[in-house]
Amino acid sequence: MRAVNSSDPEKLKDTSELLARSLAIKLDPKCFDKETEQQAPCLMQDQDSLILNDGHSTSIVEALTSGPAGDLGMQLSYTPQANYGYYSPYIASAMDIARILDSFHTAQYQYIPALATQHGDQLFLMLNTPPSFHNPKSVLVVALPAVESPQPPPLHPVDPKEVYCAEKTSLILPVEGAPLVFSTGYAHDVTLHLTGKDAKVIDIPAKADPEKGGFVVDTKGLSSAKFGDSVNASVHGFWGFEKYDGPAFQLESSHPQKWELSSADEGSLIVGREQVVHLQAENAGCVDSILLKDPSGKELKASWKTTKPNELEVTLPLKEAHPGALTLMVQQFGVGQAENVPLHAFSEAGHLDNFTLHAGDVSGLLKGSRLDEVAGLSLKGIEFTPGKFTSASAGDELRMTAKDGKAAAALKQGDSVTAKVTLKDGRTLDLAATIDEPRPSVALIGKSVQPSAANAGSNIQLADQEELPQDAKLTFSVRAQSPPAFARGEKLEVATADGTFTTTLSLENGGLTLEDAKVALATLDPAKLFGPSAFGPLQFRVVTGGATGDWQPLATLVRLPVLRDLKCPSEPDQACRLSGSNLFLVDAVASDAKFDHPVEVPEGFPGYVLPVPHPVGGQLYVKLRDDPSIVNQVTLAAQEPPKPPVHAEKHAPPRPAYNGDQAISGNSEAESPSPTGAQTNGNGSSKGETAKPETVQPPSGQAQSPSPSQPPQSIAQPSGAPQPQGNYQQKQTTQPAAGSASAPAPQF
Repeated sequence: MRAVNSSDPEKLKDTSELLARSLAIKLDPKCFDKETEQQAPCLMQDQDSLILNDGHSTSIVEALTSGPAGDLGMQLSYTPQANYGYYSPYIASAMDIARILDSFHTAQYQYIPALATQHGDQLFLMLNTPPSFHNPKSVLVVALPAVESPQPPPLHPVDPKEVYCAEKTSLILPVEGAPLVFSTGYAHDVTLHLTGKDAKVIDIPAKADPEKGGFVVDTKGLSSAKFGDSVNASVHGFWGFEKYDGPAFQLESSHPQKWELSSADEGSLIVGREQVVHLQAENAGCVDSILLKDPSGKELKASWKTTKPNELEVTLPLKEAHPGALTLMVQQFGVGQAENVPLHAFSEAGHLDNFTLHAGDVSGLLKGSRLDEVAGLSLKGIEFTPGKFTSASAGDELRMTAKDGKAAAALKQGDSVTAKVTLKDGRTLDLAATIDEPRPSVALIGKSVQPSAANAGSNIQLADQEELPQDAKLTFSVRAQSPPAFARGEKLEVATADGTFTTTLSLENGGLTLEDAKVALATLDPAKLFGPSAFGPLQFRVVTGGATGDWQPLATLVRLPVLRDLKCPSEPDQACRLSGSNLFLVDAVASDAKFDHPVEVPEGFPGYVLPVPHPVGGQLYVKLRDDPSIVNQVTLAAQEPPKPPVHAEKHAPPRPAYNGDQAISGNSEAESPSPTGAQTNGNGSSKGETAKPETVQPPSGQAQSPSPSQPPQSIAQPSGAPQPQGNYQQKQTTQPAAGSASAPAPQF
């Protein structure tokens, strides 16, 4: 990097990236954002971080009683096998004693790790601390290759599909995956193994160059006559004392061939701008240079890159070229004469059609072709600057806006003036301009919404009057302003804000009705005119002849889901179940109008049941996906499931008699069993057993009733919030309440 920085700093980025790929080093990309002089020092800083601690300077006791090993020992003491931390104080004490005993010895040697760098047949050692020749004496620790069978480097091509030219001077074969091939001399006597037409093998020396990013092969002695069109090549050499077989490459020999322009690029060359064309031939890997020759004989260098094995993408510099015949000269390695490809460049058939400005407007429309070359326009001393540019098959349109809006609005209808159009190349063209009549305009008087029967079934009360349900009909009235009265051919255009859906209301189709010459009523049926997929803000404008007015906001079109019922459990902390159809149109649901804790509906929800919060005060609120900024109220009333019936026993026993505070029973011991079963009951059962009360059958015809201590059975309710699903069903099962007994209470 120092050598490249001193000779050619501009190549530092490319060279450093190749070095990083070859040596498997991660570069700091922020270094390339600095000044050119500061990039190399930034890339080479923090070299001391490459000196690693190999563990020789740490004693065994210190390694076992500190760091991860010590933490592991303490964590093991909290496991069930170690009685959940019962022995942790003893383990900590043992570690402390070991550290104290370890500090009593006198060190005689100090191990210093050294980083070895190879220069030829010598090793240079880099230390991170000065060596000592007194006690403790320094011992330099150098890493050497492992004593084992040789491991060949995992070298592989950067792009296995790339095809290289065999005749290319200083052929570079990019490889990666083995930094030791570039940083050491372990790989030596490396050659590129080529097979000729006669099956003879040719070996060419190859040198690993990290600055080039691969093996560099000198191909000056090669002749294309010895090889076919395709050549198989592979890298061979020695890795230490063992033979090494490296990666294989696909080469092609250079020979004269015919180059042709792609059929899609024929007739598309326009002067004044850079043009990209595609050249095709049998093989495209041996191209050395491409030059463009204009009719005057001037040669310009063209940039190119290989996109396919048989195709080149060439960028032609036509900004300064003139229309006419051009010649593209393709030079290949090993071929004496360049291949000429004839081309023809055309000038843009650009022209200015007209400039139209309506009276009272501050912007006009320029029509023509190649309007992207327009820099400005001047009309009666008023300067207009380019705005929105649109290009279509019929021609280009460029919106020109006046710098002085008041002066432009003061222009009168019918004025015929000449505009001067200035192009970006400095040329000025005269163009006839017309000040047309003011564009038509209307004012919105009022509007009303007629809901359909389906709107009532949605059970959603819209909070914003600007929201228009899709199934409803909108009637709005407008007053003519310019011109002051409506004509028979006047229309109202209604469209969504993005222009996806549009319709026209007129007298002919019945969408527009005149109250008088100045006021008209329009009726819009969105479901019929737009379909079920239209939504969002609607806008309208008046259309008179070929002139259109400005867009004005009309309403916000929303699609309503159908909410059928809302079932909520009696517990307020449990979620409710909201069922209906088209629930994907709901954006979120909340139990309060502020949406403090909303439940968001996932996009594309296909189900029919949603878990929603328990309504607070009986109210539930929703936000529609078509207009999520508005909070709307749900008019459904929450339904609680029916309470489980209380099943009475067939026979009710008489109530037990009481004598003071003690119940008189038929047994000698009337004590109730202990809840834990720890005491012996009156029936003589041992501790830990459940006492079973005696059952005395009532006389025939006498009803039994549950004991006061036995609660009635109830239907168990499902716990937790229901999950969204398409067809949600849940069975209710009858279970005895906790603590209830199946046998009737004893009688006395």
